[in-house]
Amino acid sequence: MKVSTKGRYALRLMLDLALEEDKMVKLKDVAARQEISVKYLEQIISVLQKCGYVKSMRGPGGGYTLAKKPEEYTVGMILRQIEGSLAPVSCLEEEENSCSRSRSCVTLRLWQMLYDAINGVVDQVTLGDLVEWERGLL
Repeated sequence: MKVSTKGRYALRLMLDLALEEDKMVKLKDVAARQEISVKYLEQIISVLQKCGYVKSMRGPGGGYTLAKKPEEYTVGMILRQIEGSLAPVSCLEEEENSCSRSRSCVTLRLWQMLYDAINGVVDQVTLGDLVEWERGLL
């Protein structure tokens, strides 16, 4: 499983908004701080807004902010909205494994262990944790 540029940028965008603590943030400011094009951020923010992770306000003083507290978002929630499944192999993407070889595939156990490990990490770390980590670096 490889996280795409879009997934990495979505996480950076959400972290940037979290660090601004309830302020309305303009995408051009995020773009400058994160060195990401505004056009690319517009694509990402659209997905995050549709799923209710961010809210916006138009006009002077407008911009974007998180819809909830940073502690209420896990890294896994954010990545799944952008990436879809985090499964390392396609046969684990659906709830019910429909692969005809699933009963005899010895490697499926390995892929399931890897998938469980990935989910265990991304579902344990919150955006609030990332904020704390970032502030610890400053």
